[in-house]
Amino acid sequence: MRIMIVTDAWFPQTNGVVRTLGQTAAWLGRFGHEVRIINPRDFRSIACPTYPEIRLSILPYRKVTRSILAFSPQALHIATEGPLGLSARRFGLRHGMRFTTSYHTQFPQYLRARFPIPLGLSYRALGRFHGAAVRCMVSTASVRRDLAAHGFENLATWRRGVDTETFKPYLKDFLTLPRPIAAYVGRVAVEKNIDAFLKMAWSGSKLIIGDGPERGRLAKEYPDAHFIGYRFGKDLAMNLAASDVMVFPSRTDTFGLVNLEAMACGVPVAAYPVTGPIDVIEDGVTGCLDTDLAAAARRALTIDARACREHALKSGWEVCSREFENNLERCEIPLQPKLILASRLVRESALDSASSSSIRPSRTRL
Repeated sequence: MRIMIVTDAWFPQTNGVVRTLGQTAAWLGRFGHEVRIINPRDFRSIACPTYPEIRLSILPYRKVTRSILAFSPQALHIATEGPLGLSARRFGLRHGMRFTTSYHTQFPQYLRARFPIPLGLSYRALGRFHGAAVRCMVSTASVRRDLAAHGFENLATWRRGVDTETFKPYLKDFLTLPRPIAAYVGRVAVEKNIDAFLKMAWSGSKLIIGDGPERGRLAKEYPDAHFIGYRFGKDLAMNLAASDVMVFPSRTDTFGLVNLEAMACGVPVAAYPVTGPIDVIEDGVTGCLDTDLAAAARRALTIDARACREHALKSGWEVCSREFENNLERCEIPLQPKLILASRLVRESALDSASSSSIRPSRTRL
């Protein structure tokens, strides 16, 4: 099947959404599907205010249309609510093409952390966006309940996975900081609530693996914390595995993929009992949940690393990607005469200039 995924979040961004889409696209290819990704690399773009790593494509509708016509997907999935996602949604509605979407980010809470935007207004806008889809995929039961309470009706489950070959136990002596070592992994931004982690009472070391707009302020206010920037692949896994506990202070994530990555490394997780962590962490078994983050972190030090690893081994990407595959909606473009001609011209143009076209959707290459 020809599957097209439209996303405003893609490499080289470093976040759970990009890792999820990248792994899923790769597994879909292994299942025998042909996968194309429409992403910001194919368009002129500007940096997103307050989140410069995100590129916002400028007036992308025509190029998105040409890309869809050239590929003629048999399933269309819209992963994000940005300019590319809006353009693909507009095309689908205009031409009667059925599609699916997914809900990756708690945008109402993210926006509220930055601007005085009422939560109800944000939820209504998101409900309008995702309500046009046949199915809106969500990662956890708590996110599903939250969205249902705000009027979403077309929800389906798409769980998240972890690469257990990369993320696995390594030697603890990789880090030489005073123990116990509490680590945070992720974007260093206001919505991640990292202040709560850095303020908590802790007898050992605090390690921040990641980067973002808040790093300068936090490094200045908390000089005893160790900021090492982004780490990737095995380097990230070795830093994480050498820690004693991973602290996840966010109250706004839909899942928190790094929680599974920590467990795969045999590292327990400490978090608040909120949406995301309550679905991923088994309190007292793979980590600890508490309204007192420091208490959760101290209690997590007693967790058996083997239980964390065993839990993660049940969450491979193959199973999660099959779930995504089963949620897709088969679609065809009901072409009118003008679209038939346009589609033919686009296909011929794509074949003639495949090596140099600036609008050619990216193939899955990971």
